[in-house]
Amino acid sequence: MDTVKTAYTKEQLKILRLLAAEYPSIALASATLVNLNALSNLPKGTEHFMSDLHGEAEAFEHILNNCSGVIREKVDLLFYRTMSEDERRTLCTLIYYPTEKMEELKVSGVITPDWYRITLYRLVDLSRSVASKYTRAKVRAALPKDFQYIIDELLHTSGEEHDKQAYYQNIISTVIEVGQAEAFIVALCNLVKRMAVDCLHVVGDIYDRGKHADRIMDMLREHHNVDIQWGNHDIVWMGAAAGSAACVATVLNSALQYNTLSTIENSYGISLRDLIGFAQETYKGCTWFMPRNPDDAYYVKSSMDTLSKAHKAIAIIMFKLEGQIIQRHPEYGMEHRLLLDKIDYENNTVTIGGEVYPLNDGHFPTIDPADPYKLSPAESSLMASLTHAFRHSKGLRRHIDFFYTNGSLYKIFNGNLLFHGCIPMNPDGSFEEVKTHDGQVFSGRAYMDYCDKTARAAFYNGDQNALDFMYYLWCGKQSPLFGRAQMTTFERYFVADRKTWAEDKNAYYGLVEKYDHACAILREFGLDPATAHIINGHVPIRAATGEPPVKAGGRYIRIDGGFCRAYHDKTGIAGYTLIYTSKGLRLVSHSPFEGKSAAVRDNCDILATNDVVFEMMPQRMYVRDTDAGKRIKDRMDDLRALLDAYREGVVSPD
Repeated sequence: MDTVKTAYTKEQLKILRLLAAEYPSIALASATLVNLNALSNLPKGTEHFMSDLHGEAEAFEHILNNCSGVIREKVDLLFYRTMSEDERRTLCTLIYYPTEKMEELKVSGVITPDWYRITLYRLVDLSRSVASKYTRAKVRAALPKDFQYIIDELLHTSGEEHDKQAYYQNIISTVIEVGQAEAFIVALCNLVKRMAVDCLHVVGDIYDRGKHADRIMDMLREHHNVDIQWGNHDIVWMGAAAGSAACVATVLNSALQYNTLSTIENSYGISLRDLIGFAQETYKGCTWFMPRNPDDAYYVKSSMDTLSKAHKAIAIIMFKLEGQIIQRHPEYGMEHRLLLDKIDYENNTVTIGGEVYPLNDGHFPTIDPADPYKLSPAESSLMASLTHAFRHSKGLRRHIDFFYTNGSLYKIFNGNLLFHGCIPMNPDGSFEEVKTHDGQVFSGRAYMDYCDKTARAAFYNGDQNALDFMYYLWCGKQSPLFGRAQMTTFERYFVADRKTWAEDKNAYYGLVEKYDHACAILREFGLDPATAHIINGHVPIRAATGEPPVKAGGRYIRIDGGFCRAYHDKTGIAGYTLIYTSKGLRLVSHSPFEGKSAAVRDNCDILATNDVVFEMMPQRMYVRDTDAGKRIKDRMDDLRALLDAYREGVVSPD
């Protein structure tokens, strides 16, 4: 019986011939198909979610190292019968900080040849365990070049196999004999940390408040697989690097408010000498503008008065530049934030919402009441210089490039929807319509796509409307990164009456906690509400008052538990992180970090005891169930079609 040949279109033949160039033989196409099928049946890799890091580099590094408890869980599971609790804690600390922990153990006289031997055996066993869900090729690619062959051999040679027992033991003994035990331990510890988590998601706000956002960015750039969903504190730095003067002023205002100038000056090489000089010449005592953390100052306390003057100087410039943007863009609907023209400069009062309030401070030497939003010549020159410095800082450019390359406004990954803030919504649950400068109207997912596209245009094209929009994304009432009616920075600085400080949230924040509305949001992004989740940061969970991080029947997860020290008193914890394994989702809460030295010395961790496994998978997830699995399936279908074409003679193998 003759085989009926498949009828191919010209487009299909073109695709098959391109595929044939990549797989030029039946044997190669068949072997690849087998390999892909095997890969698709491995367990899904572990995903790690963090948000709102706010410059807390030491705490971030620790959670990155302990993988939110994944490593401790593996150590306990593997060694609970053979190691004491203290021994397991010490092993975990060694994995987190191998170089530092070995130095500490040397001082205490613990390290001996036997210690090296036992530790190496344990680390090899642990490495084999965490690498078991990956292909050998992927594990090999993660190995350090100096020890690639040796570690590969150890991972795939069991010391319990009689025929290879001597071989296994000889490798370990030789490593110790030639003085490479410490380097080998470091390599194995790094392998364990890399293999424990397959993908890291940072759901926004790396910058501001804490001192070392730059160090966090350096660690992220070294990570093997990371994506970032931009937060409002990130977007304003992105805008500053793109050349928005308003964003530059905002970044400096925040740095002076939280006394984190070291990032700007030391890490990014941006001199603030001209700003300091201008402020000292222009402003007198500015007690309202003292940094929030003078006891933890970058500068000595005698410089606090200088910093407060600089803080006020840049704040006034910021309000002027904000006013100019609002006047250029009536579509922003932010006219109520034009307050400099509402000041009575003779009586030191301001009119807000039809009510008159006294000002805390009436010294405004650079404001012309007839044209209050115009920069003075000195302010204009200063901002031109600072904006140029931000735009051309190589260190900042390197980090912001990474934001654009590895980040986005939102991400759909393995059936979950990740974004930092909100999707602007009306009280009735419909998506708010937002009008752009060119008259277009967007809502829901289309608006999120517009925001992402415009943020990229600001950085890569320098378009003025896009640059203005970066500032809007920072504080606009329909910004998905801000999500409040207004940012009341002026009132907090100048008006004592706290009722003027209110920043009402968008309807999203109440609606998303309800199951039906959370499902509607997921459907807007093409996701299945029965299995998908919304994962947000931005608004800290007040765990101290009993507020749960999981709502809407499990569809909505907010993981901002107050990573930043400034929030610890309000939240009662030091942040949430989320772990998504092949078996389910688990939230981990963290206690405040006592510092790296305490972690190394005392084996201190920052995992709290109230971890919550809030969703177990009905059956274990495999690679075939993930986004990568869908791509693998498509490639397998293509290869099957290619094999058919080879066998039918439609396409000829080499």
